[in-house]
Amino acid sequence: MDSKATNAISKGEMCMSDEKRRRLAEKLDQELDEFIGGLEKRSSTDEWPEDRWQEEMEKHPFFMTKTPEAGEPLSPLMEGLQQLKYSETDNTPQELAATYKEDGNYNFKIKKYRLAIMSYTEGLKQRCGDSVLESELYNNRAAAHFFLKNYRSCLFDCRAALKIRSCYPKAQVRAAQCCMFLQRYDECIALCDKMLLGSPTDKVSLELRARAVAGKKMEERNIRKQNVSERKEKEKEQALLRAIKERGIHIEGTELSMAALEPSSPVVAQGHVHLDGKGSLVWPVMFLYPEYEVSDLVQEFCEDDTFSQHLTAMFESTPDWDKDSSYIPSELNIYYECRGRHTLHQVTASGTLGEVLARETYVVYGGTPCFLVTVRGSKVEQNLLARYS
Repeated sequence: MDSKATNAISKGEMCMSDEKRRRLAEKLDQELDEFIGGLEKRSSTDEWPEDRWQEEMEKHPFFMTKTPEAGEPLSPLMEGLQQLKYSETDNTPQELAATYKEDGNYNFKIKKYRLAIMSYTEGLKQRCGDSVLESELYNNRAAAHFFLKNYRSCLFDCRAALKIRSCYPKAQVRAAQCCMFLQRYDECIALCDKMLLGSPTDKVSLELRARAVAGKKMEERNIRKQNVSERKEKEKEQALLRAIKERGIHIEGTELSMAALEPSSPVVAQGHVHLDGKGSLVWPVMFLYPEYEVSDLVQEFCEDDTFSQHLTAMFESTPDWDKDSSYIPSELNIYYECRGRHTLHQVTASGTLGEVLARETYVVYGGTPCFLVTVRGSKVEQNLLARYS
């Protein structure tokens, strides 16, 4: 529009009455309302839904408040930035190692120690050749292991850091702490002594050294006590074997040993032959009742006790399985089997266990003497004797 037309319009407007100006304003307002009302509302996949704007903002690397979890899908922008950040083409090994160290430090700060360990490990894999950076990666990974109580792994990384930088106070202190937890007192003392050469009044080193010295003394004392205990136990075992040999008791196997006296039945697992305060042998003894296929275990049967003593105690009240109440101590017979000769031998109830075990025909199997009990004259007894006749 040229200047003449503009001037003409301006003059026309100046000559317009107030009423015309009002009607024109109303018309313009109406046209604007119609225009706005006629706008088509279009949906776009690129627009952020109002109810999920925070979720969409969280996907943007500049606005996110938390790092993505392992395995969580990344937004295209985040994925592109990561590829650029960790690209081996666009970064030197030293730059990558430094990047992984920063990631590890961030995860360590928010107490995600396992993720921190992964980041430091990736940094070490770059073999960047920067001794300071590599020693820091080892030391930082050691710190993450320490907070996870992986003290062996922590000590390994501390040693690696100290191999690169022999004077690395943080690695030295942490290594000494790990040695305390692992009860490697000599190594802890040596590390503390090395630190105290450079700083004789360092409280941490002095305290760790004092604890290590005390721990070493306690360990030495415990070892002495254990040695004394083992020696006494060995002496008891030798005395037991001598007593069995002196009594002429035959034990299964070619050689008399503690292993041969070990109970073979789970029922007798807690019972072992031993010597009492008077020097008498005390055995776990099994009584089998073929008629009902049940058994009794006498945990402690002294060699000087008679069979009738224990039978009387066992049948003081009628057991549930004795349906006919026929198991009366005075009406019972006791037998043992000689497996090698396949013979059955009767035992006198008034006799002692020691007397029976000393017989040439008796052999102790599985560390537990065993006897068969039947009702005298019963059909079960007759059948039993017939099998061995």
